[in-house]
Amino acid sequence: MKLALAQLLVEGTEPERNFERAEKLIAQAKKEHCDIVLLPETIDFAWTHPDALTHAKPIPGAYSNLFCELAKHYQIWLCVGLTEKTEHCNYNTALLIDTAGNIIGKHRKINLLTVEFPYYAVGQKLEVFDTPFGKIGLNICADNYIDAIDMAHTLARMGAQLILAPSSWTVEHSITEAEDPYRDKWIHPLSVIAKAHGIVIASATSVGYIVGGPYEGKKMVGCSLCIGKNGIIAQGVFNEFAGDLAIATFEMPTTHLKGTEIGLSLQKQGFKFYN
Repeated sequence: MKLALAQLLVEGTEPERNFERAEKLIAQAKKEHCDIVLLPETIDFAWTHPDALTHAKPIPGAYSNLFCELAKHYQIWLCVGLTEKTEHCNYNTALLIDTAGNIIGKHRKINLLTVEFPYYAVGQKLEVFDTPFGKIGLNICADNYIDAIDMAHTLARMGAQLILAPSSWTVEHSITEAEDPYRDKWIHPLSVIAKAHGIVIASATSVGYIVGGPYEGKKMVGCSLCIGKNGIIAQGVFNEFAGDLAIATFEMPTTHLKGTEIGLSLQKQGFKFYN
């Protein structure tokens, strides 16, 4: 498996420019013979940008159709985060698209930050999707917080061999690479899941300064991650100014454990369950 972590500059309310940058990284991933490209969260309007409230598109719709066409044109699988408009509300949504341009899977973010409440409704479903590569689960960004880690555990119990998570990791504008802002917040929870279940979990995030919305002035600095049971497989650069393509190459994990066998395995590993 060759998985491309496509971290890119995502500008608020500039979907066309964001999509152009996404296509360049998709084309680069194709030249590198990657199987799947993982793109960031809400790359249409950027995370919590006010324009998403009034300009979001339905799925299927203009923006999702564009990525379906890109997947078909480049003959590559895509996982991308978009804002989804429905009749009653918007969702922060991740899509899994095959090489025929079909939407194979969809996930609506569940663990919303409080600042997201005016922008997106809470998702109500976890699913794992069968693909030629194996079973793939989807979640989004904070769905992988350590206090929400049960969601990734559930996907693993449902048979996920690979979890893909479009993200938009943000830090204060003063944070530097030396301060390692993602060690505890992201590397730790993703490592817990990968090691506990012997699977791979990957998250690609945006770069750039946030303009508009509740996090205006903060920045997204990349550091996209792909983690397996033995540690970090690939990591994007710390860079708030430009995009980067990090490629993770790995054997798709296999497991024969099901149901209560999984709990017994975790217990043998010394995993601490909630009381």
